Amino acid sequence: MFSTGVDPRSLGRPPDSPWKDDEMRKGFTRKPKAGEPATPGKNYITRSGLQRLKDEHRFLLTRERPAVTEVVAWAASNGDRSENADYQYGKRRLRQIDGRIRFLTKRIEAAEVVDPEAPRAGQAATRAFFGATVRYANAAGVSRVVSIVGTDEVDLNRNHISWVSPLGRALMKSAAGDSVVLQLPGGTEYLTVLEVCYERISVEPFREPPGSEASAKGLPRRR
Repeated sequence: MFSTGVDPRSLGRPPDSPWKDDEMRKGFTRKPKAGEPATPGKNYITRSGLQRLKDEHRFLLTRERPAVTEVVAWAASNGDRSENADYQYGKRRLRQIDGRIRFLTKRIEAAEVVDPEAPRAGQAATRAFFGATVRYANAAGVSRVVSIVGTDEVDLNRNHISWVSPLGRALMKSAAGDSVVLQLPGGTEYLTVLEVCYERISVEPFREPPGSEASAKGLPRRR
């Protein structure tokens, strides 16, 4: 098992690199363009990552949306809606919730679960594919460890990178001893793959947002 106690801001670049943090982050994530799905076709994801999407979807649909709807109904009963902050905020929040529910629904329907711990044979066991944990070194000899996950599971604090990110694509299909090239806006980075393994990837579970209307239900309304 690899140790992942590293600073995610320095992953994939030497300590004295002039690249800015936001440039390096582009190696780990890929933000979809407007109107483009987060990933084309199937949504490859780990089982725990899918569960997190389902938990958020359930929370929004069964708890948060009903709670906000209640606020909107209460605010509408107070008179002039055009100057009613609770009503205006509630309607805006409902649109945001509905948009997120639609997004989550599509991601869940397109989900293709991949188990990183499932037995693998041949090249699938020694080369980096979705679910792999990879240890690599840059030209300065600094080694880093990352796990290749779905676009809905990216977590730089845990060194989880998207399989469609520049770094994820660079590492894909590589094996120990291979040299790969990482292309970034700030320049080109040459990496050496040191080890590839498949182990459990711990995804942060969904937690109810502390400021959600569902958790604040019963408190006095804003004035």
